[in-house]
Amino acid sequence: MTALSTGKAPLRALPRRRPRLSRLPLNLAALFTLAVSVFPVYWMVVTAFKPAADIQSDTPSFLPLHPTMAHFGTAVHSPGFGTFWRNSLTVTLSAVLMSLVVALLSAFAVGRMRWRGRRAFILMVFVAQMAPWEALLIPMYVIARDTDMLDRLSMLTLVYFMTTLPFTIVTLRGFLAAIPVELEEAAQVDGCTRPQAFRRVTFPLLAPGLLSTSLFGFITAWNEFAFANTLIIKNQDARTLPVWLSSFSNVFGTDWGATMAASSMFMLPVLVVFLVLQNRVTSGMTAGAVKG
Repeated sequence: MTALSTGKAPLRALPRRRPRLSRLPLNLAALFTLAVSVFPVYWMVVTAFKPAADIQSDTPSFLPLHPTMAHFGTAVHSPGFGTFWRNSLTVTLSAVLMSLVVALLSAFAVGRMRWRGRRAFILMVFVAQMAPWEALLIPMYVIARDTDMLDRLSMLTLVYFMTTLPFTIVTLRGFLAAIPVELEEAAQVDGCTRPQAFRRVTFPLLAPGLLSTSLFGFITAWNEFAFANTLIIKNQDARTLPVWLSSFSNVFGTDWGATMAASSMFMLPVLVVFLVLQNRVTSGMTAGAVKG
């Protein structure tokens, strides 16, 4: 008797599960990669709580046997601590906000419009994304010197804006391409103008993409050292946190405890933002990489 005569759906063979032993090499490789990636951060945090004698000891300990907060006090009470934090936040947030606004308009023009030179513009953005920014270090210094922009946070903000802009355009373009244009067309049929359709329909759907690109732009500008160390020379009050971290090393040696404590505090803002936005960042990364 067949499945059709009985009225029952035919049975389907269940997919065979991969044996656990076959997944063991992949799991071991993932654990090894995780350990290699996490261990430097773990060692930095642990060293920040160790006394100076334990840091300089010939027998390293993986846990602080005698925890101390003295190194954090040294970092917090170092000259210019609050000023450098304010400078880094001001420069980073300004650069990310500017790049988001310009990249959003550029991504919309590239993804929703057809105009002469569009492909050449996209090609130039990709080339700018692939180019090493360190190659522009000397030209940027010469431009800043000739325009009297050395030792100014505004120049550093423009450099960070230029650095984060290509990646932001590429990511938002891919995310915008994943949103059906028919949604905007339907809104226009209902009486919305094109800007209103974009603001009310497309822009809310772009939230994961905006958050993911802003986070990666924030990390790029927050951790940048070369331009900050080159363009800010004489004005010590205009320096940022990455340059401040190097102040714990001098001709007499390096205060490793204070350096690790300052580095741990320097890592906190990015870690907190990433944990808060983790789900949206993941969806933004996958959606922006599917199409476009």
